[in-house]
Amino acid sequence: MSLFFIVALPFFGALLPGLMNAAGRSATAGITFTVSLAAFIGLLTNLPTVLAGDVVMARVDWMPVLGLNFTLMLDGLGFFFALLILGIGLLIIAYGRHYLSREDNMGQFFTYLLLFQGAMVGIVLSDNILLLLIFWELTSLSSFLLIGYWKHLPEGRQGARMALTVTGMGGLAMIGGMLILGQIVGSYDLSVILQNRDLIQADPLYVPALILILLGCFTKSAQFPFHFWLPHAMAAPTPVSAYLHSATMVKAGIFLMARMWPVLSGTTEWVVIVTTAGLITMVIGAVIALYKHDLKALLAFSTVSHLGLITMLLGTGTAFGAMAAMFHILNHATFKAALFMSAGIIDHEAHTRDIRRLGGLRKLMPITFVIATIAALSMAGIPFLNGFLSKEMMLEEATHTTLFGIPWLVPALATFGSLFSAAYCFRLIGHVFFGPVRGDYPAKPHDPPAGLWLPPSILVVLVVVIGVAPFLAEPFVKLVTASVLGDVADVPKAYFKIWHGLVPALFMSVAAVIGGLVLLAVFNPALRLWDAAPRPDAKVIFEAIVESVAKAAQAVILPLHNGAFSRYAAIGAVAIIAAGYHAWSTGTVGPATREMQAAGPVAIAGWAMLAAATVGLVFMHRNRLLSLILIGIVGLMVSIGFVFFSAPDLAMTQFTVEVVTIILLLLALNFLPKTTPVESTVLRRVRDTAVAIAGGLATFGLAYHYLLRDAVTTPISEFHLANSYKGGGGTNVVNVILVDFRGFDTYGEIIVLGIAALLIYALTETLLSGPVRARLLNRLPDQPRAGDMHPMMMVVLTRVIMPVVLMVGFYIFLRGHNEPGGGFIAGLIVSIGVVMQYMASGFSWASARLKYPYHGVIGAGVLVAGLTGIGSWFVGKPFLTSDFTYVRIPPFEKFELATAALFDVGVFLAVVGAVMLSLESFSRLARRAHTPDTDHPMDIDPSRDLAPEGAGSAKEGV
Repeated sequence: MSLFFIVALPFFGALLPGLMNAAGRSATAGITFTVSLAAFIGLLTNLPTVLAGDVVMARVDWMPVLGLNFTLMLDGLGFFFALLILGIGLLIIAYGRHYLSREDNMGQFFTYLLLFQGAMVGIVLSDNILLLLIFWELTSLSSFLLIGYWKHLPEGRQGARMALTVTGMGGLAMIGGMLILGQIVGSYDLSVILQNRDLIQADPLYVPALILILLGCFTKSAQFPFHFWLPHAMAAPTPVSAYLHSATMVKAGIFLMARMWPVLSGTTEWVVIVTTAGLITMVIGAVIALYKHDLKALLAFSTVSHLGLITMLLGTGTAFGAMAAMFHILNHATFKAALFMSAGIIDHEAHTRDIRRLGGLRKLMPITFVIATIAALSMAGIPFLNGFLSKEMMLEEATHTTLFGIPWLVPALATFGSLFSAAYCFRLIGHVFFGPVRGDYPAKPHDPPAGLWLPPSILVVLVVVIGVAPFLAEPFVKLVTASVLGDVADVPKAYFKIWHGLVPALFMSVAAVIGGLVLLAVFNPALRLWDAAPRPDAKVIFEAIVESVAKAAQAVILPLHNGAFSRYAAIGAVAIIAAGYHAWSTGTVGPATREMQAAGPVAIAGWAMLAAATVGLVFMHRNRLLSLILIGIVGLMVSIGFVFFSAPDLAMTQFTVEVVTIILLLLALNFLPKTTPVESTVLRRVRDTAVAIAGGLATFGLAYHYLLRDAVTTPISEFHLANSYKGGGGTNVVNVILVDFRGFDTYGEIIVLGIAALLIYALTETLLSGPVRARLLNRLPDQPRAGDMHPMMMVVLTRVIMPVVLMVGFYIFLRGHNEPGGGFIAGLIVSIGVVMQYMASGFSWASARLKYPYHGVIGAGVLVAGLTGIGSWFVGKPFLTSDFTYVRIPPFEKFELATAALFDVGVFLAVVGAVMLSLESFSRLARRAHTPDTDHPMDIDPSRDLAPEGAGSAKEGV
């Protein structure tokens, strides 16, 4: 299966659980399981290629100029992590089906889970670092949704915010580091970057890039001092915790360190930073885990500790350390997922996770006891279980690692961390399952149905199989290690086996196990010492830092961000003018290369009218209606200016926009006072005047000097003029730019236009359903209205010209690629024709004949434009790349067919829908504010003759 489908399946599959929610819990979980299974099977279809040592590549150029391409790579390392993500994901889905209660929205839960799964698969398969960064941030966002799934719990909301803050800030740092690497190498493709180790490490920016990337890895994988967020993420449902801790999220940072290992490791900076962070995290996590009473908190800090162990192994910079790290990632995923699911079973059945309220569950929950005990013993490093094998490899590597010139430091700390690791594992087994059966459980514990214990039991089988027969996992782990190292020849020749002889690692392991048993024996006095000992709380420190930063930000922002638009405009204008003045005063301006053109009487007259309207607007802006008229004059004069300078496309667009805008603003002004009150002081008006004059003079000076000088470099217009017909198939350069060269910009603009219209509609709905509704219904017109609700002449005229308007709009649309016109202008023309129907015949009459809602018209436009752009992918071209050809159909002459026309259809529909939805929204407000009209146009208000003399009837405004 194509790598694109493997990555895309979870994202597209995320649409299905919500749709299946009404079909029942089993159907929702079933469709989610099917989606993940399809991706899992698709991954396995590439296994023969990966086992052969080859790399599967898939590439689509997206934004090649920026270096952002949709490039995917599947090697041993990517396959390993994708296998964990999708394989354990299947077990989590099956487990979650039986774990979640009937009150939980299962469709929402599995939607979030698939989004998270897709983001994780995207990370491990990305070959472009910019694409990897996109997926990286998607994991932060989707994990935020998963951790905060139980929104009613304050700790859930707090844990989600903390995780998003810490990992999000680390992600920002990592973006900087990745961009530095891309600039050093000259490519953002990982496959290229990984081949330039010497170039990267010789660059002076290597250390800054290393630190920034490690910040992203450490925050995501909860390394010291960022370890505190992970335990607070335990407020999520247990299936989420099991997934995050075993195969996803926290393993993303580990994956990236392994992926970047060939180019970043081997230096003193790498060894010191990574090994030190890993050792500290390993020890701190193990010590804290021992004294946690919440079962999930104990497991969370144990995850922190084991992530530190893996980080320390990668930090050593040796091939054996990298192989041990890969092996422990596999082992940790199996026993940790099983342990979290076991903790969920206990919580599900006993209704508590407090170890102090448990005990004696060995007799009440024998199946759970076996699963949890085997997994915990593996985590403790007991022989014949997989955790023992990778722990021994870790201790062996520690004995050969020197840090800060001290040969015994790493072995001692590794043994110390292993001792506490064994101790909390023994405590989990002894204090939860052994001891007498209690009579005060919150609920009577018993083993759950197979739906809950079967998924962890599958993992426990792997724990035992790998522990007893490690040679089964050895080839695969070495294949993954070869991908990490970059060369299969560098993979160590060591064999995976249970007995390695009387080596130092064995004695360190025995000391850790015996020490763990001793520590468990003296747990109660040790706990009292722990509780009495002063120690910093990372959560408290984090919250204090956040609060301090928030207060500092408020102290700076609130005086500036006070809601006064004039202040914002003044600050922005002054900053721009100051920056421009600095550039002007410190730069050099060459002599003029062009002569000043003579201004004719037409140009002078147009400029005078434009200036007069602008000055009049300044002095009469408090009269809202007069201001609107003056704004319309300014817009019309600008349109004439475009005609004067031979820009008919811009003139047509400006003119139609002015008409639509004036109508829209008239509807809005209908609900506002006629005049604007004086709110600013004289001093403020003087300040604003000075800023405005300075800005105007600066703009005038820039335009004056620029127009008298030739461009230093060839302007982009030269490219557009030369390639408009050759590359886009059109002679209208403006239209070709909009639908071809800059089609992505246009696509974004119609989306923004549609969003703006939908916001106007949403605000209208709020007004019509809120307390403002009564004010609208009781609002009286401020002057008598005309007796005719719908004047006959206007009704007849608009009906006659409507077909003409549609024909003109159709003509303007078709000619747009070669002559002035296009979808945007045609959409505005048709919108004006439809608006005239509302104005002439009334809202009720026009709405009754509306067959398609304007929301759908907007959506259809965006969809048509988007599908047109996606179509270029199928021929191996970037998004929105257009194509054209010429055909001849007798008896017609040869004519052009261009895919840009389909894109322009989308623009047309989006413009019509957005304009009409906005106007309709204001019309509905106006209709509520006045007496509703009838459904029959061309009538006379029957109440006109009954109204008192001199009184007008309240009529609809449109």
